[in-house]
Amino acid sequence: MKKRIFKIIEKAEDGDVSSKIFDNAILVLIVMTVISIILESFDSLSNSYSNVFFVFEVFTVTIFTIEYLLRVWTADLKYEGKSKAISRVLYIFSFMALVDLFAILPFYLPMIIPFDLRFLRILRLTRIFRIFKLNRYSKALNLIAKVIRDKKEELLATISIMILIVLISSTLIYYAEHEIQPEGFPNIVASFWWAIATLTTVGYGDIYPVTGVGKVLSSIIAITGIGLVALPTGILSSGFMEEISRKRTIKCPKCGHEHEVD
Repeated sequence: MKKRIFKIIEKAEDGDVSSKIFDNAILVLIVMTVISIILESFDSLSNSYSNVFFVFEVFTVTIFTIEYLLRVWTADLKYEGKSKAISRVLYIFSFMALVDLFAILPFYLPMIIPFDLRFLRILRLTRIFRIFKLNRYSKALNLIAKVIRDKKEELLATISIMILIVLISSTLIYYAEHEIQPEGFPNIVASFWWAIATLTTVGYGDIYPVTGVGKVLSSIIAITGIGLVALPTGILSSGFMEEISRKRTIKCPKCGHEHEVD
């Protein structure tokens, strides 16, 4: 029975009708939850149908809780060769298990620990984490996750360069503009906002340089930002192309080389 439950709650294999029904039911429930969160943001609907929203929330949390407990229970089948305790610990701290936990935890926390009403509203907002549960069933989201994992070193290198340039830009603009605009550039940390907005070429215009040195510096940073922001995009694009190309090839059992799928 445990093996069958594990097969059902995992991503459906070809021909497994029960598992396919389970996957589709969870997908529908996730989408309905997101729609519910959106509708609840309208005060008129929230006031008129508060009981309906609450009942639906209890229903979805119950289903997601059962799913989470079943996944913890069958974790030893997912991590074969490890003990039950280690398997469950490994699963509980995996990314998707944390997503599942954060999707249901805000419902239970107020029952255990009393919270301020304002903080309670923030907790309820974390229900949107349920949309990440789609990653378990969506091929597109799985592809994105795989590309990010494969290209994590290049992406981390790019992010490190961006952080370094933001730091340098913030420091330079602070010394260029602080005396003229102490309220706009009060310190280097506050100047991060301007540096990020300029590097990403968003340019909100809430704070901007007025000195000649500041304007020249802004021009250089904006031009630098055009190429810098394009780097992660190029890395991810090449990763997608490599992954799509890999899916179109298959290893030949006769010669051992990869050929296009025909």
